[in-house]
Amino acid sequence: MNSAVLFYKSYLAGFKSFGANISVLVNFILLSSVYLLGIGVTAGVAKIFRKRFLDLKKGEDETSYWLPLGLKTKGKEYYYRQF
Repeated sequence: MNSAVLFYKSYLAGFKSFGANISVLVNFILLSSVYLLGIGVTAGVAKIFRKRFLDLKKGEDETSYWLPLGLKTKGKEYYYRQF
């Protein structure tokens, strides 16, 4: 009886190990394909249309990459209604 319980426990441990390995493989395949298709295609289309998502060009007279917000140019009502 003791050997049957040991066999059953090792059998279940083997299945858990197999399931963990399969889930790692499936997650790797799915996440790699999502990354390559989602990010890769987006980057390719952006390169074709020369789209820059980050404005990293700094003017000669500027000391920072930060853009001025111009908070004083619009009224308070505009900022109250933005949410």
